[in-house]
Amino acid sequence: MNFETLAIKSTQMTDANAGAVASPIYLSTTFERETDGSYAHGYIYARNDNPNRQLLEKSLAVLEAGEVGFAFASGMAATTALFQSFKSGDHIITPDDAYFATNVLIEEIFSHWGLTLTKVDTTDLEAVKNAIQPNTRLIWLETPSNPQLKVSDIAAIADLAHQHGALCAVDNTWATPVLQRPLLLGADIVMHSTTKYFGGHGDVLGGALILKEDGELANKIRTIQKLTGGVPSPFECWLVARGIKTLSLRVKAQTSNAQQLAEYLEQHPAIEAVHYPGLPSHPQYAIAQKQMSQAGAMLSVQVKGDAINAMNVTGKLQLFTTATSLGGVESLIEHRKSVEGPTSPTPDNLLRVSVGLENIEDLIADWAQALQ
Repeated sequence: MNFETLAIKSTQMTDANAGAVASPIYLSTTFERETDGSYAHGYIYARNDNPNRQLLEKSLAVLEAGEVGFAFASGMAATTALFQSFKSGDHIITPDDAYFATNVLIEEIFSHWGLTLTKVDTTDLEAVKNAIQPNTRLIWLETPSNPQLKVSDIAAIADLAHQHGALCAVDNTWATPVLQRPLLLGADIVMHSTTKYFGGHGDVLGGALILKEDGELANKIRTIQKLTGGVPSPFECWLVARGIKTLSLRVKAQTSNAQQLAEYLEQHPAIEAVHYPGLPSHPQYAIAQKQMSQAGAMLSVQVKGDAINAMNVTGKLQLFTTATSLGGVESLIEHRKSVEGPTSPTPDNLLRVSVGLENIEDLIADWAQALQ
């Protein structure tokens, strides 16, 4: 089945009680035991499993072409669970341009557990190769990256990781499986903040890990998920599963808007640079064309001038809400460095843009008036 069909069929639940077409929500925290202590329906306690979470996890695995999926209460909870599966003394390579909290998590929390980190420009294969150590256990990729939209060669880096006995994980939040499927390119693990495009409406917090194989690592993640309890509620699982049904339609329409907006802004005299992998001027355009079906609905813009100039633009835009997040139906914008802090490598004049489902002519006109 094609992706759109899988998205619908993988999120349908058979309701034996009433035959409901829409999936019911199972809010129960505990489940009835038989006289002999067994569980007739396979569910014990909501932290262990729940029908809504099970449906979502199976759908996530199907859509990313993996064997097993794990749902978490947030993208950071999913990332944390993966890092917890490693041991003291292990080494991780991460991108120098990535979601800021990912590297901070290792530096401020897991460093106390003996986990070490090397940040590298993952668009440079030689730099990645030189960063590998005998104790390297994971190469973490984020492509396109947040917020500068650098594109890393998933297949090449996964192959490099495997040559040195390491795993390759990809934060696929910005691309989604609609546009990019890292497990089919050689990666071992995919992470999502399902808060973003999967939920799609800015009303649910969630995260996920999808693994290519249901083996030793999957068993570790399963144990961590159960014992640490960073799981989403049944209602959050239901919301994400509902969002999956329209995921393909939303992402493709938002991507079309983003492509047109990027092309307009690239030609504008008030713009210093546009970072968008759908533009031929993008440094990794060829790689993006190879591993992505389209370039996605995120772009970053560097306004000529300093941070004040950039912030002034956000104040003049009328259709772009200044807010921290992405992937929803409404267009958002933010001055990223002011969120990440003074140690961030993000340029002072960079604005991160999440393009929504508004009419593209209206969005372009809004930028035109804001840049006057």
